[in-house]
Amino acid sequence: MEEKTLNISAIQMSADIGNKYNNFKKIKYLVERDVSEDVDVIILPEVWSVGWSCSYFERCAEPAESNETLEFLSGIAKEYNSYVLGGSYIEENNGQYFNTCPAFDRNGELIAKYSKMHLYSSYGADENKYITCGKSPVMIDIDGIKTGLTICYDIRFPEIFRAYRKAGAELLVNMAAWGLHKPIPWETLTRCRAIENQAFMIALTQSGKITDEEWNIGHSRIFNYTGETLAEIKEQNEGAMSAVLNFSPLRKYRSECRIMDDIAESYEVKYYEKVH
Repeated sequence: MEEKTLNISAIQMSADIGNKYNNFKKIKYLVERDVSEDVDVIILPEVWSVGWSCSYFERCAEPAESNETLEFLSGIAKEYNSYVLGGSYIEENNGQYFNTCPAFDRNGELIAKYSKMHLYSSYGADENKYITCGKSPVMIDIDGIKTGLTICYDIRFPEIFRAYRKAGAELLVNMAAWGLHKPIPWETLTRCRAIENQAFMIALTQSGKITDEEWNIGHSRIFNYTGETLAEIKEQNEGAMSAVLNFSPLRKYRSECRIMDDIAESYEVKYYEKVH
């Protein structure tokens, strides 16, 4: 079996809230410092150019068709001859605002956008007050590898990841700005999405302070298809985590452990109420 590999670098960083140009400089510095010349895919976290502060979203929004964030990311793709999954930025489109991930090919061409489908609006968070839900999952082709895109809170919804798996995805990506006080869901759910879908999983989040009381968790990981950690950045460190993903063993594993064949046609629940 011919080997198929991708060299992945994912950037964990602490955004300067509301300061796009400082965040551009930080990403450029971290990529130049930590990313190798033979990289195939560069990945950034959720709202890296804005920071996780919903009250800043509308004032930092950029037009959908052409904007400085897209130009910046396109430049990185061309400079490194790599695919770029641009985390997300706030996109304004016909008076609505979306938390959108742009994807670029090696030539710096925009090939797809995914807008976050599930908006985090619990425990005082109010993303749904500012952002409109995306309409559908988006899967892209990265040198023959089908790759499913998700953003942060999407991780709590296994349905989107299973939809990608059924569509043939071998690589799953979650780009997040995950809160410090939810470490167990972050580690458990990201690892589970890899295991249950027999896919490589990139779990990338921001680090750093949001407010005096609120921080990003800053513990990003790359998992293989059995849930093994291939690379990680612990705590609040900034920089790239990198791994070469080999898809030949994944395909062999899927052919031998055929869980998709064992999914039942229906999971209709039969409820037997206690008779008093």
